[in-house]
Amino acid sequence: MNIYQKLIEVRKEVPYIQKADQGSQYSYTGSSRVLASLKHKMDELGLLLVPAITKPTLHESPIEYKDGNGNVTKRTTTYFTELEMTMTWVNAEKPDEQITVPWYGQGVDIAGEKGVGKALTYAEKYFMLKFFNIATDKDDPDSFQQKHDLIPMITSAQIGEVKTLWLGLGYKEPDIGKQTYKLYKKQLTQLTEDQAADFIDKLKAMNGAKESA
Repeated sequence: MNIYQKLIEVRKEVPYIQKADQGSQYSYTGSSRVLASLKHKMDELGLLLVPAITKPTLHESPIEYKDGNGNVTKRTTTYFTELEMTMTWVNAEKPDEQITVPWYGQGVDIAGEKGVGKALTYAEKYFMLKFFNIATDKDDPDSFQQKHDLIPMITSAQIGEVKTLWLGLGYKEPDIGKQTYKLYKKQLTQLTEDQAADFIDKLKAMNGAKESA
Protein backbone atom coordinates (compact mmCIF):
# COMPACT_ATOMS: atom_id res chain seq x y z
CA MET A 1 0.00 0.00 0.00
CA ASN A 2 1.10 3.56 -0.59
CA ILE A 3 1.14 6.12 2.19
CA TYR A 4 -2.35 7.47 1.40
CA GLN A 5 -3.91 4.01 1.48
CA LYS A 6 -2.20 3.26 4.80
CA LEU A 7 -3.52 6.48 6.34
CA ILE A 8 -7.02 5.55 5.18
CA GLU A 9 -6.68 2.20 6.96
CA VAL A 10 -5.62 3.96 10.18
CA ARG A 11 -8.61 6.29 9.93
CA LYS A 12 -10.98 3.34 9.51
CA GLU A 13 -9.63 1.84 12.73
CA VAL A 14 -10.99 4.54 15.05
CA PRO A 15 -14.09 6.52 13.95
CA TYR A 16 -14.88 7.51 17.53
CA ILE A 17 -13.23 7.96 20.95
CA GLN A 18 -15.25 8.34 24.11
CA LYS A 19 -14.55 11.27 26.46
CA ALA A 20 -13.70 9.08 29.44
CA ASP A 21 -11.17 11.25 31.28
CA GLN A 22 -12.52 13.66 33.90
CA GLY A 23 -11.24 17.15 34.68
CA SER A 24 -12.39 19.43 37.47
CA GLN A 25 -15.24 20.90 35.40
CA TYR A 26 -15.51 18.80 32.24
CA SER A 27 -14.81 15.46 30.63
CA TYR A 28 -12.17 15.15 27.93
CA THR A 29 -10.23 12.70 25.78
CA GLY A 30 -6.70 12.21 27.14
CA SER A 31 -3.69 12.14 24.84
CA SER A 32 -2.70 8.63 25.98
CA ARG A 33 -6.17 7.35 25.01
CA VAL A 34 -5.89 8.89 21.55
CA LEU A 35 -2.39 7.53 20.90
CA ALA A 36 -3.21 4.06 22.25
CA SER A 37 -6.18 3.78 19.91
CA LEU A 38 -4.05 4.48 16.82
CA LYS A 39 -0.54 3.24 17.59
CA HIS A 40 -1.18 -0.48 17.01
CA LYS A 41 -2.50 0.14 13.49
CA MET A 42 0.33 2.56 12.71
CA ASP A 43 2.88 -0.06 13.79
CA GLU A 44 1.11 -2.74 11.79
CA LEU A 45 1.19 -0.63 8.62
CA GLY A 46 4.68 0.78 9.11
CA LEU A 47 3.71 4.43 9.48
CA LEU A 48 5.89 6.94 11.32
CA LEU A 49 4.80 10.37 12.53
CA VAL A 50 7.73 12.79 12.79
CA PRO A 51 6.99 16.08 14.62
CA ALA A 52 9.29 19.07 14.16
CA ILE A 53 9.24 22.50 15.82
CA THR A 54 9.72 25.27 13.27
CA LYS A 55 9.11 28.32 15.50
CA PRO A 56 8.86 28.36 19.32
CA THR A 57 7.48 31.43 21.12
CA LEU A 58 7.42 31.99 24.88
CA HIS A 59 5.17 34.58 26.53
CA GLU A 60 5.72 35.56 30.19
CA SER A 61 2.87 37.08 32.25
CA PRO A 62 3.69 38.29 35.80
CA ILE A 63 0.80 37.78 38.25
CA GLU A 64 0.34 39.43 41.65
CA TYR A 65 -1.92 38.14 44.45
CA LYS A 66 -3.23 40.73 46.90
CA ASP A 67 -5.00 40.57 50.24
CA GLY A 68 -8.14 42.49 51.20
CA ASN A 69 -6.08 45.63 51.92
CA GLY A 70 -4.46 45.62 48.50
CA ASN A 71 -1.09 44.42 49.75
CA VAL A 72 0.83 42.05 47.48
CA THR A 73 1.08 38.65 49.15
CA LYS A 74 2.57 36.62 46.34
CA ARG A 75 4.16 37.13 42.94
CA THR A 76 4.42 34.47 40.26
CA THR A 77 4.79 34.19 36.50
CA THR A 78 2.70 32.26 34.00
CA TYR A 79 4.54 30.96 30.95
CA PHE A 80 2.57 30.46 27.72
CA THR A 81 4.41 28.42 25.09
CA GLU A 82 3.39 28.46 21.42
CA LEU A 83 4.92 26.06 18.91
CA GLU A 84 4.59 26.35 15.15
CA MET A 85 5.28 22.86 13.86
CA THR A 86 5.20 20.42 11.00
CA MET A 87 3.88 16.87 11.36
CA THR A 88 5.32 14.51 8.76
CA TRP A 89 3.92 11.07 7.93
CA VAL A 90 6.54 8.65 6.60
CA ASN A 91 5.90 5.30 4.94
CA ALA A 92 8.59 3.07 6.52
CA GLU A 93 8.44 0.68 3.56
CA LYS A 94 9.11 3.54 1.14
CA PRO A 95 10.72 6.37 3.14
CA ASP A 96 10.53 8.74 0.17
CA GLU A 97 6.72 8.67 0.53
CA GLN A 98 5.97 11.47 2.96
CA ILE A 99 3.14 13.87 3.77
CA THR A 100 4.00 17.04 5.70
CA VAL A 101 1.27 19.04 7.44
CA PRO A 102 1.74 22.47 9.11
CA TRP A 103 0.53 22.36 12.72
CA TYR A 104 0.42 24.28 16.00
CA GLY A 105 0.56 23.56 19.73
CA GLN A 106 0.32 25.54 22.96
CA GLY A 107 0.94 24.94 26.64
CA VAL A 108 0.59 26.95 29.87
CA ASP A 109 2.85 26.38 32.84
CA ILE A 110 3.64 28.22 36.08
CA ALA A 111 7.10 26.82 36.80
CA GLY A 112 8.19 27.28 33.18
CA GLU A 113 10.01 24.02 32.49
CA LYS A 114 6.94 22.02 31.35
CA GLY A 115 5.53 24.43 28.76
CA VAL A 116 7.17 22.81 25.74
CA GLY A 117 6.16 19.31 26.83
CA LYS A 118 2.56 20.39 27.36
CA ALA A 119 2.50 22.12 23.98
CA LEU A 120 3.88 19.02 22.22
CA THR A 121 1.32 16.77 23.92
CA TYR A 122 -1.50 19.16 22.98
CA ALA A 123 -0.27 19.34 19.36
CA GLU A 124 0.09 15.58 18.96
CA LYS A 125 -3.32 14.74 20.42
CA TYR A 126 -5.28 17.25 18.39
CA PHE A 127 -3.33 16.48 15.22
CA MET A 128 -4.38 12.84 15.49
CA LEU A 129 -8.00 13.71 16.23
CA LYS A 130 -8.34 16.25 13.41
CA PHE A 131 -6.20 14.54 10.77
CA PHE A 132 -8.14 11.29 11.08
CA ASN A 133 -11.52 13.04 11.57
CA ILE A 134 -12.06 11.20 14.86
CA ALA A 135 -15.25 12.18 16.63
CA THR A 136 -15.24 12.56 20.43
CA ASP A 137 -18.39 12.46 22.52
CA LYS A 138 -19.42 11.68 26.09
CA ASP A 139 -21.89 9.03 24.85
CA ASP A 140 -20.91 5.40 24.50
CA PRO A 141 -19.84 4.32 20.98
CA ASP A 142 -23.07 2.43 20.15
CA SER A 143 -25.20 5.40 21.14
CA PHE A 144 -22.97 7.71 19.13
CA GLN A 145 -23.32 5.59 15.98
CA GLN A 146 -27.12 5.61 16.31
CA LYS A 147 -27.39 9.36 16.93
CA HIS A 148 -24.99 10.58 14.26
CA ASP A 149 -24.82 9.97 10.53
CA LEU A 150 -21.09 9.80 9.81
CA ILE A 151 -20.20 11.46 6.50
CA PRO A 152 -18.67 8.97 4.03
CA MET A 153 -14.98 9.73 3.57
CA ILE A 154 -12.67 9.32 0.59
CA THR A 155 -12.09 5.69 -0.38
CA SER A 156 -8.86 3.89 -1.27
CA ALA A 157 -10.13 3.54 -4.85
CA GLN A 158 -10.65 7.30 -5.08
CA ILE A 159 -7.16 7.96 -3.74
CA GLY A 160 -5.71 5.65 -6.37
CA GLU A 161 -7.69 7.39 -9.12
CA VAL A 162 -6.60 10.82 -7.90
CA LYS A 163 -2.94 9.78 -7.97
CA THR A 164 -3.22 8.31 -11.48
CA LEU A 165 -4.90 11.43 -12.86
CA TRP A 166 -2.53 13.78 -11.02
CA LEU A 167 0.61 12.04 -12.24
CA GLY A 168 -0.91 11.88 -15.73
CA LEU A 169 -0.99 15.67 -15.73
CA GLY A 170 2.74 15.70 -15.10
CA TYR A 171 2.56 16.89 -11.48
CA LYS A 172 4.53 15.50 -8.54
CA GLU A 173 2.72 13.29 -6.03
CA PRO A 174 3.73 15.30 -2.90
CA ASP A 175 1.94 18.34 -4.38
CA ILE A 176 -1.49 16.67 -4.32
CA GLY A 177 -2.08 17.78 -0.73
CA LYS A 178 -1.28 21.39 -1.62
CA GLN A 179 -3.95 21.36 -4.34
CA THR A 180 -6.64 19.75 -2.18
CA TYR A 181 -5.89 22.22 0.60
CA LYS A 182 -6.20 25.08 -1.87
CA LEU A 183 -9.58 23.82 -3.11
CA TYR A 184 -11.11 22.32 0.05
CA LYS A 185 -8.87 23.43 2.96
CA LYS A 186 -8.08 19.75 3.63
CA GLN A 187 -5.37 17.22 2.92
CA LEU A 188 -6.24 14.46 0.42
CA THR A 189 -7.02 11.83 3.07
CA GLN A 190 -9.35 14.27 4.88
CA LEU A 191 -11.69 14.77 1.91
CA THR A 192 -15.23 13.47 2.05
CA GLU A 193 -16.35 11.02 -0.61
CA ASP A 194 -18.27 13.81 -2.40
CA GLN A 195 -15.28 16.17 -2.28
CA ALA A 196 -13.04 13.42 -3.65
CA ALA A 197 -15.50 12.82 -6.50
CA ASP A 198 -15.53 16.55 -7.26
CA PHE A 199 -11.71 16.64 -7.26
CA ILE A 200 -11.57 13.63 -9.58
CA ASP A 201 -14.00 15.35 -11.98
CA LYS A 202 -11.77 18.44 -11.99
CA LEU A 203 -8.68 16.34 -12.74
CA LYS A 204 -10.49 14.49 -15.53
CA ALA A 205 -11.51 17.81 -17.06
CA MET A 206 -7.90 18.99 -16.89
CA ASN A 207 -6.72 15.77 -18.53
CA GLY A 208 -9.33 16.20 -21.26
CA ALA A 209 -8.24 19.76 -21.93
CA LYS A 210 -4.60 18.62 -22.06
CA GLU A 211 -5.35 15.87 -24.59
CA SER A 212 -7.39 18.15 -26.86
CA ALA A 213 -4.77 20.91 -26.84
